[in-house]
Amino acid sequence: QVQLVESGGGLVQPGGSLRLSCAASGFTFSNYAMGWFRQAPGKEREFVAAISRTGLTIYYADSVKGRFTISRDNAKNTVYLQMRSLKPEDTAVYYCAADNSGRDYRKVGGYNNWGQGTQVTVSS
Repeated sequence: QVQLVESGGGLVQPGGSLRLSCAASGFTFSNYAMGWFRQAPGKEREFVAAISRTGLTIYYADSVKGRFTISRDNAKNTVYLQMRSLKPEDTAVYYCAADNSGRDYRKVGGYNNWGQGTQVTVSS
């Protein structure tokens, strides 16, 4: 079955960096678009970044554009989210998602496979 396991979260000071990883198994990774979403306490899950199967098409939320970079390694079945210049408002649980249905990959509804999430806390 599809399994997505996020790692790399933690506590970081404002202005710092983190790199999240999502290891995928149970499906043909290169056939799936991948996305990162986040959910802060009391808020809805929101789009962060998405990358197409080949990596040629990438989307970012305006709030992270220029600070976050999504990438994928199809040989390692892993998608990454490099986060720089982190702000307190980036604090959230970050989720990895996968889908191959061709829906809108900037929306929560565009995915039917989700990881369990990794906590990112940006605080001094």
